[in-house]
Amino acid sequence: MLDATLGAAATPLPRKPDRAERPGIRRLHRANGGMIEHTGSTPAGGETRSDSPRRLLVFGLGYTGTAIAGAAQAAEFTVAGTSRDPGERRAPAGIRLLPFDAAAPEVARATHVLATIPVGEGGDLVLDRYGPALAASEALRWAGYLSTTGVYGDRNGEWVDEETEPRPASPRTRRRRAAELAWSDLPCAVDLFRVAGIYGPGRSPFEALRAGTAHRIIKPGHQFGRIHRDDIAAAVLAAMVSAQPGAKRVFNLSDDEPAEAATVTEEAARLLGIAPPPATPFADAVPGMSAMGRSFWSENRKVDSRKTQARLGLRWRYPTYREGLRAILAAEGCEQRGEGPGQQA
Repeated sequence: MLDATLGAAATPLPRKPDRAERPGIRRLHRANGGMIEHTGSTPAGGETRSDSPRRLLVFGLGYTGTAIAGAAQAAEFTVAGTSRDPGERRAPAGIRLLPFDAAAPEVARATHVLATIPVGEGGDLVLDRYGPALAASEALRWAGYLSTTGVYGDRNGEWVDEETEPRPASPRTRRRRAAELAWSDLPCAVDLFRVAGIYGPGRSPFEALRAGTAHRIIKPGHQFGRIHRDDIAAAVLAAMVSAQPGAKRVFNLSDDEPAEAATVTEEAARLLGIAPPPATPFADAVPGMSAMGRSFWSENRKVDSRKTQARLGLRWRYPTYREGLRAILAAEGCEQRGEGPGQQA
């Protein structure tokens, strides 16, 4: 049964951290330019065996998977990742990239696995291909699955948290919920990450504003959360090193301030020093939307992640879209000057 009640057990008893607990997290700060603010040590009962081999296999080394792989490597995991087309993708230095269909040897060695691949119409691709091997693995200690806050369904703008019962309404989110349950059946520790709208460098409103293709759709009251890619990486790493044998947990990865899409577009335009695109009433925008777009706009909920942050002993580095957008723009300026994130003032 999933441990979605992260209330009373959310805050570990205070204790002096072992020295072995802290280096991985500190290296994570340096490797990602200070991407997260920790509020304490690794939660009690977590994995602190610095001399024990830790091998992470990331199924889906894409935008988010690559950031997670880099954070894990900085924390001294040996990391491999899969891709459907490894010849067309370049993995970060030190991370082994392999074809999805050739991952069996790495599955057998992995102590930790993470699935970032979206569920297909026929089900979860990773479990369909490697489920029996994962279930039988003697090495596997932890599995993580990147799901979506969409499994909560439409809540008419009300709040949901980790204890809220999922209520998926679309075929896509029902498949996601089925995948959550299937991953939770593995005998190892399993963490489900319900992720809000992902943004970060190269995937923000700035690109569309600069290209002149941005829209500013007005639907009053339709607020939703986002999460910066680097905060996802930090949360997943914190979960990996704090997992207890056999535990099943749910984490909400969503920032602290749900906002209307138009508000975020306006802030991005302000930071660029340009006028925002013309306002488009929601009813006028619907005919040009894709099926996925209409599904997104048809649901309205706000996601609370305070229990997740308490359980993992962290606070988001980018608690709202404002901090996240400013950081993206600042990083772009550093790249143009040939500087690294650690060189920022």
